[in-house]
Amino acid sequence: MVKKKEKTKKQIQEETNIQQIVNHYFYSKGLSLDKIKDDAKKKKIIYSRFTRPAKQLLELSGSVKESKKAINIVSKWAKSRKLDYTIETVLKKWLELDKLKPKEIKKKPYYRGDPMIWSEVKKKWYVINDDGDWLEFVGEESDIKWKKIK
Repeated sequence: MVKKKEKTKKQIQEETNIQQIVNHYFYSKGLSLDKIKDDAKKKKIIYSRFTRPAKQLLELSGSVKESKKAINIVSKWAKSRKLDYTIETVLKKWLELDKLKPKEIKKKPYYRGDPMIWSEVKKKWYVINDDGDWLEFVGEESDIKWKKIK
């Protein structure tokens, strides 16, 4: 007769903490709890693969709250650079967490679809037309449209 090992209350609590961390990681990737469960059933996600790094992160951070905070920081940093990340990435970047900042979104000025350039020497805006001519901008600052650089 084989006896089953009874889990202590502490072990059960630790498991739920690890589950919270793993689930938060998937939430940061844009998955819902139902999607996680569905993908796990279909073997698209091997949930157990994430439990060991989640446990290490919990031990390193000391609390579920700090673990989630670290995942959020790495998530924002990685997404702004179009990088993929895992819980292991959070562990690797642990010492740099305070330095990890999302990449700044650069924007360029445009006036009626034409790019603009600021001249430091003359302290004026110039609009560059299709022919490449620099035309002095005499409009209002509110007329300038700022677009993201891709």
